Amino acid sequence: MKSSARLRLLAAATVCGTAAVLAAMAPATAETSDGKTLVVLGDSFSANGAILDLLNPGGDTGCKHVPTSWPTQLTQRMGLSPDDVEDTSCQGGSIDTSGWTLVHQVKRAMSDNAFGPRTHTVTIQLGMNDAWGTDNLIALSRAMPCLIDLINGCGPEATAQGRAPDPDTITAQAYATRIRQAVDYIRYYAPNARILLVGYPEIHSPGSDSACATILGIDVVQPRAAAITEFLDHLDTAQRDAATLLNLTFLDTRALTAGHGPCTPDPWVDGGLDPRTEPLGFPWHPSARGDSILATAVQEWITR
Repeated sequence: MKSSARLRLLAAATVCGTAAVLAAMAPATAETSDGKTLVVLGDSFSANGAILDLLNPGGDTGCKHVPTSWPTQLTQRMGLSPDDVEDTSCQGGSIDTSGWTLVHQVKRAMSDNAFGPRTHTVTIQLGMNDAWGTDNLIALSRAMPCLIDLINGCGPEATAQGRAPDPDTITAQAYATRIRQAVDYIRYYAPNARILLVGYPEIHSPGSDSACATILGIDVVQPRAAAITEFLDHLDTAQRDAATLLNLTFLDTRALTAGHGPCTPDPWVDGGLDPRTEPLGFPWHPSARGDSILATAVQEWITR
């Protein structure tokens, strides 16, 4: 989809509401489609990637999925045909901020007749790339210079300085509001589906003010990273509580990966050119091992 078309769609969503936009985009066959067993909606934590993708500032326009991503591993573990799985996750995906939004992903799934009475599971893993708040809209991706600033740090003051997002604006109500209409739409067209809100893996110890990344096998610590760690803590809580508000299931990926974040003896997330995990893996994203853990957990939930 061309960027201009994406912007027009996003503008329409803002003015008309996500539900109206999705209804207007629904293909004529959507109501009669049997659907696919599994539908995956998400960002790079679902699609995953490689460190070389960072050299492409325009983003992953093809929305590729690495062979070890958790949805791919899940598909293989469950013995599903690729034709019976719709994976619209994409690097840079967001709920409604930019890039390949939830609206775009649902539209793609609709076009592929993925929603229907046969649809058993729909997963949503989004929020990391979204801007939050009203006065100082900034996404986490724009706060990376703050995180690596070892001189000024990235503590709570960074929010007031406009260098980091405001964690206090990331609430369950805000999260639920932003995905509610898409959830209602999915429930209408896939009435038998269970919707799973997938959390993010442990990237730092919950409640910690510091953050760490392994680069070339060397642990690099930012001791003043509260603005970022609080963002991640608040996002985790917002997802968990939004699931309750919308009567969804929340998968606590943090708990599944506890003790296996960056700079730990057995990390399940990749560093930068880190020989201990995957040298070409996507930094701060799950390794093949981490994605395997998540795929197993999702499979266990589906087959319960």
